[in-house]
Amino acid sequence: MNIRIHIERLILEGLPITHSQVPLVQAAVESELARLLTENGLGESLQAGGAMPSVRANGMQLASGSKPAQIGTQIAQSVYSGIGDRR
Repeated sequence: MNIRIHIERLILEGLPITHSQVPLVQAAVESELARLLTENGLGESLQAGGAMPSVRANGMQLASGSKPAQIGTQIAQSVYSGIGDRR
């Protein structure tokens, strides 16, 4: 199965990151989301394909001093909660 995800816009308001750290967060989101989808799969409702105008994701708590890669990983895990396979 091939899975193709296109995230048109990811709004990162209020995060403790600088403009130069945004690519690090983005790379971590992409990497962790790919890992989660590869290991756990896509939710049944999306397996036939289609587009979603938005994804309702779980909330997240950032630890003080979180690094951009950690923030990106948490974002991906939150997004996956809205699209992933719930086994």
